Amino acid sequence: MGREEQVEEREVLDSIFPEEITDISEIEYRISITLDIPDDEENEPPVMILTVRYPEEYPDTAPFLKLSPPQNATPHEYFNVADDKDELLQGLEATIEENLGMAMVFTLVSALKEAAEQLVVSRREATAKAHEEILLAAEREENKKFHGTQVTRETFLKWRGDFLREMEEARVREEEERLAELKKARIKEPARLTGRQLWERGLASKGDEEEGEEDGVVAQDVEKLSIADH
Repeated sequence: MGREEQVEEREVLDSIFPEEITDISEIEYRISITLDIPDDEENEPPVMILTVRYPEEYPDTAPFLKLSPPQNATPHEYFNVADDKDELLQGLEATIEENLGMAMVFTLVSALKEAAEQLVVSRREATAKAHEEILLAAEREENKKFHGTQVTRETFLKWRGDFLREMEEARVREEEERLAELKKARIKEPARLTGRQLWERGLASKGDEEEGEEDGVVAQDVEKLSIADH
């Protein structure tokens, strides 16, 4: 009974995959599966080869399956049969269990194709999202130049402390500079001149030689000199 179902399924598969199926033996064949990737017209679609071999008890037991890339396959950015085959074949286990006792190869090919296509789309979307995140991060950094840094309580208190400290330092500098200017501008007392210096400057007369009179004249003239110097 198993062999009859195998032959019947193989004939049906010939009508479904007339150009994609190739016999290896009476119980083994290969099916070429081309993935349909949406919005990817520029790249050559990835292809994988599913090898199917019937055990004697098939379809009551699972077929032997092998997944491989075609010879000289063009590498695809988001799909690699050698790297992805284990994941894809493991994903068929539930479908095989659900279809035991029935011809299942067409169902397995459809499930395998859909899973591989979804894998490619998911990776492409993840790459696009990562690229978008990079662009958004760069945009946020650029916007900081125009909007500044967000003010928080901590940043405000730090700014306030720095501002008050700078104001106090400026006040101290101004006070020191003011005191220095006052000290620099202070007028020194004139030195007391001798009698000869007073006479030479015309501040004392020749007849005023007596000590009492000389002292009075000197004192008076010094006072004049002090007033004049001011």
